Amino acid sequence: MQILSSPASPFVRACRVLILETGQDDVDIRDVTANPMGGDADLNAANPSGKIPALVREDGPAIYDSRVICRFLDQKVGADLYPESRLWEVLSLEANAHAVMEAAVGITYEKRLRPEALHWPDWFDAQWTKIARSLDAMEARSMPLLEGPLNMAQIATGCALGYLDLRHGDRNWRDGRDTLAAWEARFAERDAMQATRPA
Repeated sequence: MQILSSPASPFVRACRVLILETGQDDVDIRDVTANPMGGDADLNAANPSGKIPALVREDGPAIYDSRVICRFLDQKVGADLYPESRLWEVLSLEANAHAVMEAAVGITYEKRLRPEALHWPDWFDAQWTKIARSLDAMEARSMPLLEGPLNMAQIATGCALGYLDLRHGDRNWRDGRDTLAAWEARFAERDAMQATRPA
């Protein structure tokens, strides 16, 4: 199996962390060109939307969307990163982390791909408001789940926060969120997080 990847993507990173945490050495990582304006032909063939990641399998069609890939890889080895006893909480926090990623990546693409004269500050602020609300909810409600046994929501949250540091460090997401910031500092020290940290 092969994951079509881009090194800085938080969505890909979530898959890569899961792979390392669960010891799945039969999954190769292959970097491709991914861009909302058009990307790698192999990526477009695997995932018609042209988004990463996509998991190319030898025994079936490609699987895409990082959450679908993570569920597949978790089930493949019985890792229980989606524990039945807390399934809805894990899925909801994972979705919240992905919403942070989507808004943060959207800001990044807007700045990189649209001419500066066409930048819309109100749109940037609206995306950051979504991120801030999500982080506030994590700080207020999600710490018991983040502090418990390893689950996919923790991995997604760690990858989302890492991406904020990578692309939006000037926004200082830690301000007013001491508990979440302390959790992130500990979680970022995990071997799988260190090994997948984008340069």
